[in-house]
Amino acid sequence: MIRIRKDWNDIKINDSWAIFKIMAEFVEGYEKMAKIGPSISVFGSARTKEDDKYYQIGVEISKRLGEAGYGVITGGGPGIMEAGNKGAQLGGGKSIGLNIVLPFEQFHNPYIDVDSNLHFDYFFVRKVVFVKYSQGFVVLPGGFGTMDELFESLTLIQTNKINRRPVVLIGTEYWSGLIDWIKQTMLAEGNISENDLDLFKVVDTAEDAFNYIDDFFKTHELRPNF
Repeated sequence: MIRIRKDWNDIKINDSWAIFKIMAEFVEGYEKMAKIGPSISVFGSARTKEDDKYYQIGVEISKRLGEAGYGVITGGGPGIMEAGNKGAQLGGGKSIGLNIVLPFEQFHNPYIDVDSNLHFDYFFVRKVVFVKYSQGFVVLPGGFGTMDELFESLTLIQTNKINRRPVVLIGTEYWSGLIDWIKQTMLAEGNISENDLDLFKVVDTAEDAFNYIDDFFKTHELRPNF
């Protein structure tokens, strides 16, 4: 027998009012991000330490992007996100942080531009803002959150819900097992097509990542998403 909580109706009412809070997050996010020009999102672990090679690569690729005139969007926290924002400021680019409070990540990093520091309560609102205002995605090693952001981006490109844009994964040694599984299992089972493997590129250096993005926009137009 299903036991329904006595306060079930109150929960449903609270859900209805939550819509206004969700709308407020979208409005604030859209208003702030609309003032920012072409930007690249940098995804990766909040747990990566400053002496890790991938932290250093995160700084380097973001610095190159900043020097080329791109803004850099991160999740605003420590680790790879901090590296992205730090590199953006070193390169003279806009440094944007889309923050959300997590158990191990309570404060935003110090390298976010003051006027580009956004805070979210809802993961799904944050992800919409990530995708809407990103011209490309740089993905460094990370955990479940990074995988979520990666596959969300690939799915939207695959299904033509957003424009084609570069998705570059940095770190062959980290990503090779996943890529092998995608090819040997997902592709072999017919759950993706051969062309879907062209939606992303795996590289090992900041230089190769930057060149992939730069070459992409020599033949594709920079334009907003939906």
